[in-house]
Amino acid sequence: MRATVGDRIVGKGHRIGEPDRDCEVVELRGQDGGPPYVVRWGDSAQESLFFPGSDASVVHNEHSAEVLYAHRDRPVPATA
Repeated sequence: MRATVGDRIVGKGHRIGEPDRDCEVVELRGQDGGPPYVVRWGDSAQESLFFPGSDASVVHNEHSAEVLYAHRDRPVPATA
C-alpha cells in the first residue's frame, strides 16, 4: 500500500451491518509512502497512527476530489 498526504484510506466493516470507515492521510511515517500513517478519521475527526489491514484501500487525492465535486457539473434540480 502506498499513499500520500491528502489521500483517503477506506476500511471495510468487519461485521454485518458495520459501516465502512474512512480517514484522510495527514502525515507519512513509513518509507516511500508506506505505512504507518497519521490519519484523521472521517466519523470523529480524531487523529491517530494507523497501520492499515488487508481490507483497506487507498483513494488517491485526485480521485477523491473528482468524486466529491462531480455533482457540481450537474444542474441543481428545481424544487416544488
